[in-house]
Amino acid sequence: MLEQNMAEAAAALPPVAEIFNPNSQAYMTDPVPQCLALAERGRLVWYEPWQAWIMTRMEDIMQCWKEEPLSSDFYDWEFAPQRPPADEWSNFERAMIGHSLLADHDHHRLVRRVTAPAFSRNVVDNIQAKIEPEVKKLFDQLGEPETFDYIEEIANHIPFISITRMVGIPEKYWPQIKQVILTFTETWNPTISDEQREAARQDSNRAIDIIKEVIAERRETPEQDDFLSTLLRIESENEGFEEGDIITLILALIGAGADTTLVAQQWSVYALLKNKDQIDKALATPEAFANAFSEINRWGVSSKMGFARYAPRDMEFMGEQLRKGVMVLMMPHLKDHNPEYYENPETFDVERVFDPDVMFGYGPRYCIGAALAKRQLYLTISELYRRFPNVELAEEPERDPGDHNAVVFKRLLLRTNCK
Repeated sequence: MLEQNMAEAAAALPPVAEIFNPNSQAYMTDPVPQCLALAERGRLVWYEPWQAWIMTRMEDIMQCWKEEPLSSDFYDWEFAPQRPPADEWSNFERAMIGHSLLADHDHHRLVRRVTAPAFSRNVVDNIQAKIEPEVKKLFDQLGEPETFDYIEEIANHIPFISITRMVGIPEKYWPQIKQVILTFTETWNPTISDEQREAARQDSNRAIDIIKEVIAERRETPEQDDFLSTLLRIESENEGFEEGDIITLILALIGAGADTTLVAQQWSVYALLKNKDQIDKALATPEAFANAFSEINRWGVSSKMGFARYAPRDMEFMGEQLRKGVMVLMMPHLKDHNPEYYENPETFDVERVFDPDVMFGYGPRYCIGAALAKRQLYLTISELYRRFPNVELAEEPERDPGDHNAVVFKRLLLRTNCK
């Protein structure tokens, strides 16, 4: 009788697509009600528009990150193009299949272990020294306008600056590498058309050719203080870590440093300007900002999707029958305004304690470039407030519905109050 009553109650609920639509105007204006409503539907919820299951609970997501029962290989998705045979791999397939950080669990762990020195505090400090003059130059070129669009004048330039200087890509290659920085995350996005994905993959193929040229040049003059030189030293010292792994790591940095960083730039400035009493605490030190950024991400709830996984076979999972290849989206942001997870979730507090801090993943799937991402954000936003200590929003920014992955702004108009 209890099971029958539960089934009848579930049947009486409106379809999930009616309570959750991340492309709707309502979601862009305030995603919190929809996120909370989706999470209330259960631990694993079928979402018809995406033909995917959505994992809603943080404890399940953390366990999935840690134990990896599902595939992270895009080609295991039921609607993915057919996996090409190895003798037909392009640059892109060779990187994403043959050396993928996403697909092969054992190799992923090897790569994380041997490349840890490339993400050490000393390396991050050295990379900061390369990026900081370029950030200052951006603001020098900006001057002291009465108002300016932060996205157009500053944020749009940061991913390119950060990636080329971090990796150590010579200036002669910058025009060619710029396009892939803009499109790389589209190569595996399941919500866009096959044509868009293929165009992004061709951008990646051309970029990999350039990366190979840069690697060949660097082998001739290896003693340079950048990320690529560090990876080449690691390659020479570790069997099983190859040039393909270096290329894949650089692509991973491009993916994390482009689309994601641009969203982070917008929301960091917006959140702090909406909560000015928190600015000094947030920017006190790089470490203080690292924690503040977790709060910025939680408070803003900018995500539309989540982390995609795929059923490697027909299987029972979390009480549901999954067909082989079906997508499972892990959505940790659904918890971000849930009072069961956070006390006073509506309050913006840059000193909030995150234990554990899962913004950049967890366990073996923790983002290895997290420290680099946080540092370049800290540099840029610190420079903004140093130049314009009385800066404020000139208007409430309008949301842009065109982004496939996140809630972003059409423009972020700031008033400098410097004249």
